Formats: sequence, structure tokens, C-alpha cells
Amino acid sequence: MANRKLGRTTDIRMSMLRTLTTDLIMYGKITTTEARAKEVKSIADSIIALAVKEKDNYEMVDQKVIKAKLDSKGNKLTELVKSKNGKEYLKVVKEETIEKRQKDMPSRLNARRKIMKKINKVKIDGKNVDLPSKLFNEIAPQYADRVGGYTRIVKAEPRRGDNAPMAVLMLV
Repeated sequence: MANRKLGRTTDIRMSMLRTLTTDLIMYGKITTTEARAKEVKSIADSIIALAVKEKDNYEMVDQKVIKAKLDSKGNKLTELVKSKNGKEYLKVVKEETIEKRQKDMPSRLNARRKIMKKINKVKIDGKNVDLPSKLFNEIAPQYADRVGGYTRIVKAEPRRGDNAPMAVLMLV
């Protein structure tokens, strides 16, 4: 990443590379110029290697969860309650359950934070997509037996208009 400037100022270049890396992890394949593809390849390979190294480094813990109780239609249950001054109001009925959750060990948490520095937060249809979890749980197990080379660059036809050399960057 220290070698190519890609004709951009530092902040714009970093933002562009972060976006391209995010898209690669999200969709598994992107089409861009060769120079950008080579830069994104090094970033993507480093974060995938980090995810592969830390993929099983967690423990399952019991966690107390308080949720609203739901009826058969999926609506919240309410009950009529009287306040101290005699007014009545509706209060949501809560239920307490214990769930098994993954708790990251310190080195995995550090890896998660390093990954978050190199990719963007993503929302699809108003819901947040947890890309570090996708890396740890879906992508890393595929590459568990691989030492490196998690991405591949395939040259494509030059771009119409400015004849820039294009390439397709994909997860292997």
C-alpha cells in the first residue's frame, strides 16, 4: 500500500481502497483497474489471513437477555398498570432468558478492530451487516488449510473511453 498513489490524495485514496476492499469481501468479486486491484489484493489478503488465524479464538458464554414477550402474532404483550398518582398506563411485559453467545478472546477482538479499520460499515435495507463476523464465520473456514493467496487478479478488456487496463479481483 505504501508504493502506489493512484493519482489521489491520501485520504481519498484510503477511502477508495477501503470501499473496494469492503465490496470484495461483501460480494466476492469486483472489477476495477489493475493498479487498484493490486493494492486491494494486498489489503484483502492481510485481513483474510488475520481472520483465518483468529477464526476459532472465542468462547461460548451464557448471557442474560431481557426481551419483550410476544403473542402468537408477534406483537408485544402489554399490561395495564397503575402509577403512584392513580393514572393507568400500558406497560410492555418483559421476559428474561439466558442465551449462549460467542465472546471473543482478546487477540480475536484486536483482530476484529484491525479489520474494522480497513473496511467500511455496511447497511443493506436499513440493517447493519457485520462483515468481520462474515470474515470469521464464512470466509475464514474456507481458507483454513491455505497458507496465503486468498485472492486472484484476472485481466479484463481495457475500459472504453480512456483505455485503462482493467482487472477482475476475486476471492479464490
